Amino acid sequence: MIDVWVVPGASRTRIAGWHDGALRVLLAAPPEDGKANRLLLDLLRRKTRARRVQLVRGASSRRKQVVVEGITPREAARFLAK
Repeated sequence: MIDVWVVPGASRTRIAGWHDGALRVLLAAPPEDGKANRLLLDLLRRKTRARRVQLVRGASSRRKQVVVEGITPREAARFLAK
């Protein structure tokens, strides 16, 4: 489980470090029709190389919780630190 703080509508998509105990992610997608959420899940899937990434809380909030399946917490931290 990863706590994520999302900033939609950014100029480019990237992981920007940590914010208040959560992974801060800037997304170049608007928070409309689930576009930012889909981009977030795709980014985390690519960065962690996980089998599955699922949004479990915060679909309409900047603060979200995401489950990353198929890798250990240590692997997830290593991939996200890059």
